[in-house]
Amino acid sequence: MHRRARILLPAALLLAGILLYLLFPLSSREFRIDIDDKKLRYKKHFLEQAGLRRDDPPDPVQKDGVPPSGVPPSGAKPNIVLLLADDLGKTDISLYGNQVMETPHIDAIGRGGVTFTEAYCTASICAPSRASLLTGRYAQRFGFELQPHDHYPRNRLETLLYRYLLRHELWEVSENKRYPRPQDIRRQGLPASEITLAELLRADGYRTGILGKWHLGYEEPFRPHNHGFEIQYGFYEAFSLYAPIDDPDIVNQRHNHFANRHIWSRGRDGSCAIRRNDEIIDEKEYLTTRLAEEAVQFLRQHREEPFFLYVPFSAPHTPFQATRKHFDQLTHIEDQNQRVYYAMIKALDEAVGTITGEIRRLGLEEETIIVFASDNGGATYTGATQNAPLKGGKFSDFEGGLNIPFMLRWKDRITPTEYLHPVSLMDIFTTIAGAAGLPLPSDRVYDGIDLLPHLDERKGQPQRALFWRSDYNKAIRSGDWKLILNERDDRTLLYNLNRDKTEGRNRAGTEQAIRNRLQTELENWEKALKAPLWPKVMHYRFMINGVRYSFAI
Repeated sequence: MHRRARILLPAALLLAGILLYLLFPLSSREFRIDIDDKKLRYKKHFLEQAGLRRDDPPDPVQKDGVPPSGVPPSGAKPNIVLLLADDLGKTDISLYGNQVMETPHIDAIGRGGVTFTEAYCTASICAPSRASLLTGRYAQRFGFELQPHDHYPRNRLETLLYRYLLRHELWEVSENKRYPRPQDIRRQGLPASEITLAELLRADGYRTGILGKWHLGYEEPFRPHNHGFEIQYGFYEAFSLYAPIDDPDIVNQRHNHFANRHIWSRGRDGSCAIRRNDEIIDEKEYLTTRLAEEAVQFLRQHREEPFFLYVPFSAPHTPFQATRKHFDQLTHIEDQNQRVYYAMIKALDEAVGTITGEIRRLGLEEETIIVFASDNGGATYTGATQNAPLKGGKFSDFEGGLNIPFMLRWKDRITPTEYLHPVSLMDIFTTIAGAAGLPLPSDRVYDGIDLLPHLDERKGQPQRALFWRSDYNKAIRSGDWKLILNERDDRTLLYNLNRDKTEGRNRAGTEQAIRNRLQTELENWEKALKAPLWPKVMHYRFMINGVRYSFAI
């Protein structure tokens, strides 16, 4: 009996130790999220003063009776319509060379205004890119560096189960030792201290609306109406169904990996629900088309006052769902996966045409700045797009992930042209602020620039570098040179984009002086950044020309 006890007791202690090790919580105060009270106080004061200025707007400085470029005549405020696609690759649009299908309505924005040939997002993944777009700042400056998540592994046992159950060549569960606590998960979102474009314009008397995907916070304090939007229709998550799965007029295309299975299983529950001003509604119509119809209603309602309409479409982000009507129009595409994808883009193009057509019908073209862009490059993991000839795609710092479609139209105010110099989605914020004659807060750094004065090549071009960071993924573009650092895979890549836009020749070994200079610039930029407010949970792993790369999600 004693001998058995001597054997069982250590075994029980060992088992208990293993269970404690596996079940011990991994949550940590390390990811506690606090409000920057100083910036929040400044923001409230600044916006209050902006409201006072609205009652007595100053005249723009004029030369020879002509207002400076980008500034409207005294008393006039340009309307703003910002159309954002989701995971739309640059070469998925015919204006940028797509020969599979025409996108005439999207193309018309660029042909009637400015087509930016070297436009970049600030992250090759949805949420951080959108945070930069709406604030005019690198999201890394305020900790919005990585994709927010509504669930993290709670203990080592759950981590091990995830690693076992989610085995896939594209995805790997992160090896993090700590994760956010439940109360900190609920605080993930665009910080209240940041000033969005909607808040800036609303303080100046604009009517504001968002129709589509938000993805900048799921919980109440971080939803659109707390960031300057009066009217909201759409969903808060990264994705939602375009239509009911059993709709006979819908063609569904599923992908066989866990991320897509998760999307289909979520349906329209929780943060994926379609809402109007935070009230869940049972929407039956195809979402892309419905967003355009909502936009038309907004335009008609606010045609007599300055407005900012932000339409972040979910197309062509997964889940792949197309209308039978659009699918049947693309019989020349043999591959069903690709055919559904382009049918979704066709619906997107028609939705853009509905919105721009209504602006024209209402006689608002000369008073309205129209912007079209994508939040990042095409998602090559769907197998429907390759971003060719660009390398890589979403979840990568190659050109296919960062170089995006971007165009801006302001009828009779901007001469149609191609702009060949690097620009950023952050520039939308500062360009619109400049066009509306609005000052920017002085308590924070703005990384975007006002593009309107630079559209005239004779006036010179801004000299700046563009930066990226997503945990161990880092990059910089300065002039023609681009440096990519992947600390997890121990890769240093240097490309001359003027001579090698497809990023086929790594010059890191032969151009060491340039590599060192760019790396120093990157390190200096990082010194001004805030640590990520939440950690990665996954690695996206992909192969290009036999070489494996990783990206933090």
